[in-house]
Amino acid sequence: MTDKTIDLDQHRGMAAQKATELRRLLAEVEANESALRQRQAELEAHLLAAPAANWHEAAEKARYLLKIFADTPAAQDPRRQKLIAAAIEDFARLSRDA
Repeated sequence: MTDKTIDLDQHRGMAAQKATELRRLLAEVEANESALRQRQAELEAHLLAAPAANWHEAAEKARYLLKIFADTPAAQDPRRQKLIAAAIEDFARLSRDA
């Protein structure tokens, strides 16, 4: 028995190597998406746990929701994109001033 590992990918054809790499990348993307969904669920549970204690916290909740809305087809209109950006900028400015 040997301690050396054998890279089996080198012994496969180019098409098989590409297919293997594609499967690996796809599995990694799916795992990352699952982890992201879990983190979003944790964040939303945290945001729902208690009412905002101040305007800054309320603005953070609104900013989160606006960013989610910005990714929907309804928000793709350029006017809505400008409104979303302006609202987020307002939240940041007002939170700094508070």
